[in-house]
Amino acid sequence: MKKLNVGLIGCGVISDIYLNNCSRFEHVTIIAVADLDRGRAEEKAKEHGIPFVLSADELISHEDVDIVLNLTPPGGHYALCLQALNAGKHVYVEKPLSVSVQEGKELVDAAKKNGLMIGAAPDTFLGAGLQTCRALIENGAIGQPVAAAAFMLKSGPEQWHPNPAFFYQTGGGPMYDMGPYYLTAFISLMGSVKRVTASAGIPFLERTIMTGEDAGKKIPVQTPTHISGNVEFESGAIGTIITSFDVQSTQTPFLEIYGTEGTISVPDPNTFAGPVKLNRKGTDQWVEQELVTDEVENLRGLGIADMADAILNNRQHRASGDLAFHVLEIMHGFHESASLGKHYEMQSSYSFPAGVNTFISEGK
Repeated sequence: MKKLNVGLIGCGVISDIYLNNCSRFEHVTIIAVADLDRGRAEEKAKEHGIPFVLSADELISHEDVDIVLNLTPPGGHYALCLQALNAGKHVYVEKPLSVSVQEGKELVDAAKKNGLMIGAAPDTFLGAGLQTCRALIENGAIGQPVAAAAFMLKSGPEQWHPNPAFFYQTGGGPMYDMGPYYLTAFISLMGSVKRVTASAGIPFLERTIMTGEDAGKKIPVQTPTHISGNVEFESGAIGTIITSFDVQSTQTPFLEIYGTEGTISVPDPNTFAGPVKLNRKGTDQWVEQELVTDEVENLRGLGIADMADAILNNRQHRASGDLAFHVLEIMHGFHESASLGKHYEMQSSYSFPAGVNTFISEGK
């Protein structure tokens, strides 16, 4: 079985799920890790049986590395990804693609110029929950989609994350941190977005770290922590999304799609599973739907596995740079709209590829 070798940069909290899952996928194997804290990289390498512990530069230039997996904080995405692309490596990066539209566009263009693939999280839209929602829409279960609503309302990550400062810097905040899950779900179910508008606020100018070695330390807030946005899809449908780090509790749904013949209750887009519920016109019942695939557990890394399969089989990958860039521009558009007090007209568009029923994620 042909496998592509992956070098992982950034051995923080999110790295474990990638290290665990990539050992299960058919076409990828992690051969090297790097981190600014070499001791942390050595720990991960020992725990997961990774042969090489390298610096980021060494990893990117290593002749056996085919794909660079960039799990650094958002501020480190652009430079490392561009360096890897210019070194002839395919790239898969944690969300968001970058912290600015200009940088994101440069990355997508560099990949195309060099004949390489760039992909980005989230890949949860490849899971059973959102793929089931997509199948229901494509099969006409709710008629013509006319609207959608998404809500990500919670308290801030300083409550649980030991190093939360980057969440409150440029490129952070609830929209850049969690918005990609919801917006990717929007696009995968409703299609491309043509225009956005938003309002945003910063109710608390500083946060207190609640756990870890820095517990009690104050961190300044440099980006909006409550954003209410509207999106106009190319199809004519209207979407609403609210993301917040300022809410203590809520009973709002994760995401709903409204059609002329019914409504779909979409599961948490930060997960791969259900439940998916359907309420058809003329009834007052929510009926849980059978899921269309088996991808229900936490399969973060499915996007890089799909990208590797696409590289080997010369096809389009699904968690692509084009998709991630469209999401990035929407988030940028929300912030610009809120700042300037006017609509933001999208410059990018996106057409999503085939569903995942044609893709086998794991080796048997």
